[in-house]
Amino acid sequence: MKLLIHVCCAPCLTGSKLAIDSWAKNQNIDNIDLTCYWYNPNIHPYTEYKSRFRALEQYVCENNIKLIVRDEYGLIEFTKNVIGDLQNRCGYCYSSRINPTAKYAAENNFDAFTASLLVSPYQKHEFLREICERYALEYNTRFFYCDFRDNFREGQKLSRERGIYMQKYCGCIFSEQERYNKY
Repeated sequence: MKLLIHVCCAPCLTGSKLAIDSWAKNQNIDNIDLTCYWYNPNIHPYTEYKSRFRALEQYVCENNIKLIVRDEYGLIEFTKNVIGDLQNRCGYCYSSRINPTAKYAAENNFDAFTASLLVSPYQKHEFLREICERYALEYNTRFFYCDFRDNFREGQKLSRERGIYMQKYCGCIFSEQERYNKY
């Protein structure tokens, strides 16, 4: 199976890969041809964006995983599109990343696409799933759905053990502020 996975960060990819490998084993599928798709114009500030990208580069290199990079830092575009409705910014954020992922999967003959965001218990899981399904229909491609969340803690643990950079918030500048508001 040729699978394209939108990747937000190396720790989420670690957990997602555990889930994908487990699923393949249970389905008696010998080979998942995994390709990562990096497109995250929502991650702010720029230093955070670069830290996550460098960690992902290291991870895919060490694990022999293909990586497609759409390197566009999008502070202005992101804030312009969410500032009027900050409570619903995640919908824009998910769509702005899943849309090009699904399109790329369809245009480049992938059997399916998925997202490492599905590993995080902090994401709006069902909402994200709906967005992925919508773009799969729009681009006439397949969305590979698997609830990766059971692998979140193990992915985090493995990332810590390997010294992989681990962020402290979802990605946008507003989620960073929310992180500090909790304290």
